[in-house]
Amino acid sequence: MACWLLKTEPTVYSYDDLERDQKSVWDGVTNNLALKYIRQVQRGDLALIYHTGEEKAIVGIAEVASAAYADPKQKDPKLAVFDLQPLRRLPRAVGLAEVKANEKLKDFELVRMARLSVMPVSEPVRKILLKMAGEK
Repeated sequence: MACWLLKTEPTVYSYDDLERDQKSVWDGVTNNLALKYIRQVQRGDLALIYHTGEEKAIVGIAEVASAAYADPKQKDPKLAVFDLQPLRRLPRAVGLAEVKANEKLKDFELVRMARLSVMPVSEPVRKILLKMAGEK
């Protein structure tokens, strides 16, 4: 099981929206590297949901509910999407400044490639982030 960080603008689609909907198609990604990562997503993978904009924080955990597939709303076959369902809100949001301040996270893509909307999260990084969020 892999883990991913997924960025979303909360004024467009927030973790609250995902909880309300109970399932959503994760779409709208056009960056080539992010699309490469989306094509690697598998059902059962975990996803850390990161709110961009003013919040800039990891706020929740979701589960990937399908493997990646071609976006049915687009004519471009390279655009991929997947289904996502909420698991739980984090006990405490983990802000970007806090992530950047942690020396153990200096090589994490969120720090190195801040504009990337989908990125892998290694197991050691996942454990650090969840501990920072107050997860047991």
